[in-house]
Amino acid sequence: MQIVLQVSEEPTTLRKESDALLDNDRFFEFCAQNPDMRIERSAEGEVIFMPPPGGESSYQNNEISFELSLWARRDGRGVVFDSSGHFILPNGAVRSPDAVWIRKARLEKLTREQKRRHIPICPDFVIELRSPSDRLKTLKAKMEEWIGNGAELAWLIDPSHRTVTVYRPGCEPEKLSNADFVIGEGPVEGFRLGLKEIWAGL
Repeated sequence: MQIVLQVSEEPTTLRKESDALLDNDRFFEFCAQNPDMRIERSAEGEVIFMPPPGGESSYQNNEISFELSLWARRDGRGVVFDSSGHFILPNGAVRSPDAVWIRKARLEKLTREQKRRHIPICPDFVIELRSPSDRLKTLKAKMEEWIGNGAELAWLIDPSHRTVTVYRPGCEPEKLSNADFVIGEGPVEGFRLGLKEIWAGL
């Protein structure tokens, strides 16, 4: 199948009457055939083509992944994945967050083949970074989706407004404004993410 899309600063959603892209294996192959595109799948089976993040967002996301990876290596309990990782959620969605942390004990239950494809796990901890092209309403819905599918903690970082919104199961989101850092809890207790570099950008 060949799909031609115009470059856009907004996410493009492909809705198909066929179920050809709903199967996890076929969706993985589709993503593999389009390695230069950021692709997700909604719980309803819609294929979503995300716009590129841009240089500044890429830099900020790298800072986040780097800090989380450093902490995770010292802590030793879990593994970090960057924005290229895809995760199959219990509701059927396939999402690619900016950074996640997953307990090693959960990953050890997967087969080698499962680890090499889209991972059928909802991460324990999720970070989403809002880029200029991201709609806030859409990101908020994704954060609720992470929590609703089993994430124990999720952070939505919005550099444009210098805010971090913390999502926890069974709680209303908590917004932090102009903070110099945000402290992990629950699954990532002990993690501390400095925000000055992220707020400063390039």
